Amino acid sequence: MYIAMNQFRIHPERTSEFERAWRERESYLDGVAGFNDFQLLRGPEEEGAVLYSSHTTWTNEAAFVAWTQSEAFRKAHGQARMPEGVVLGPPRFFGWQSIDLDT
Repeated sequence: MYIAMNQFRIHPERTSEFERAWRERESYLDGVAGFNDFQLLRGPEEEGAVLYSSHTTWTNEAAFVAWTQSEAFRKAHGQARMPEGVVLGPPRFFGWQSIDLDT
């Protein structure tokens, strides 16, 4: 399994705008080969921002990479941008490969 996460720093007074934008956007992930699940996670407030992470799980890293090169990815990321001042800086990407502990 491969987990792709983007961490966002959100202005504390604008979290409802950020969450609403995610609720209303089309992800274009349904039916994408290798896609398993999507979650939006809210974390603690730290250094003047509320932390969020978008979290997708994939069968493997190759499936994730194929999606990033697809028309579905371009459609999902070509939607209207977040209003100015909601997101404090660029997202930070993390890719995680699961380790099989049974071997």
